[in-house]
Amino acid sequence: MSGVRLARASDADGVADVNVRSWRQRFTQTLPAQALDALDASDLALVWAGAVINPPTRGHRLLVAVEGDVVLGYAAIGPSQDPDADPQTIELLALEVDPEHQREGHGSRLMAAAMDHAVGAGMTTAATWCPLDDEARRAFLLSSGWGPDTALRDILVGADADGSDLLVREARLVTDLA
Repeated sequence: MSGVRLARASDADGVADVNVRSWRQRFTQTLPAQALDALDASDLALVWAGAVINPPTRGHRLLVAVEGDVVLGYAAIGPSQDPDADPQTIELLALEVDPEHQREGHGSRLMAAAMDHAVGAGMTTAATWCPLDDEARRAFLLSSGWGPDTALRDILVGADADGSDLLVREARLVTDLA
């Protein structure tokens, strides 16, 4: 049976595998190759299991798209930590689908389920950060009703060959949940 549900600790290995495969596909032009090569699914599984067993706040949720017991994608939400966010703003922290299962509706189902959880918790706005060069993600978000709010940030992701900081510029997108 396929669907979306809250993650269980037993899903951590599957979430970590999707995390590694999707990042290695999606961030080849954004992150340094050594950073992508260094991704370790077993290390990430421990992090994801911790997020399920002991979430950072009561408002954090990890959802998984599954086919039977196989994790095909995941979405993570939590209260926005942006300094200009109000208490009713949730952040879509992660949304990844296994590259072999993209364009099968899993991303849309994960997004809908995550936003349903947010609305159920009394959230009125959702925000997420998207790398400027990630055109596929931005197109997906825009088609799902999200839009830019003019906020930008730079994330340190490593160092260039000359030792200078390697930054990824992201734009914040928001959507009204009311």
